[in-house]
Amino acid sequence: MLNQVAEGILVHESATIQSNAVVVQGQAGVLLIDPGITNAELVTIADDLGALGGPVVAAFSTHPHWDHLLWHPKFGDAPRYGTARAAAVVKAFLSNPNWRDDVAEELPPEAAEDIPLDLLGHIAGLPAGATRLLWDGPEARIIEHQAHAPGHAALLIEDRGVLVAGDMLSDVLIPMLDLSTADPIGDYLAALRLLDAVADEVDVLVPGHGSVGDADQVRARIDQDRAYLQALRDGFDPDDPRIGPSAKPGWEWVSDVHAGQLHGLRARRGE
Repeated sequence: MLNQVAEGILVHESATIQSNAVVVQGQAGVLLIDPGITNAELVTIADDLGALGGPVVAAFSTHPHWDHLLWHPKFGDAPRYGTARAAAVVKAFLSNPNWRDDVAEELPPEAAEDIPLDLLGHIAGLPAGATRLLWDGPEARIIEHQAHAPGHAALLIEDRGVLVAGDMLSDVLIPMLDLSTADPIGDYLAALRLLDAVADEVDVLVPGHGSVGDADQVRARIDQDRAYLQALRDGFDPDDPRIGPSAKPGWEWVSDVHAGQLHGLRARRGE
């Protein structure tokens, strides 16, 4: 079910890992961002769009992870975009004949049988360094960074005051690092600075996973993520409600993500 969060902007929250698909209404149709996750949910989104009377005229994937690359034939053949770097990562990934096996290892077991992969990742890269997503609708500013995944981008729907953050600024997920980079914590802190720079323009925050937040939540979540990262960097145990006994029911596994990141960082330091 699509819920309006701002004028002309609607969100569908998946029952699986609280993934948020975002719809931005334009002149001739809609921009669809990160649709997911199950086949049944994608069909529901398509049916809701049909009821709104707006075909999908463009789509955007915030980053090159499977749950942000999904598609369904009912959405039609609209162009699907990502940043140049994200699209290159996806192209290389799909060139591996065993990519489906790699994705299968990451699918939530409770929903794996109902997640369609046939059209996964068919995105085109925007010009390198692009700062605008050009389409027939509200201005969408691209805020690209390298936190979490190569070519990750948030979209700021400027005249609606809505920040579509991708896998950032979640109330249920800690910052999830890309441990393959030279400075994963530094990359993430740099991304938070970019988001902090536009925080005053944001009235509604839509994370890739978790609850939609209001203006007060933007900097609160930036501060919470920064505190988590600084604790990791400085060798302290983060005091973060998203991990440990205070984690939201159903999200206890985030503590395992934290433990894995802690282990990975220690290994990089030779500890």
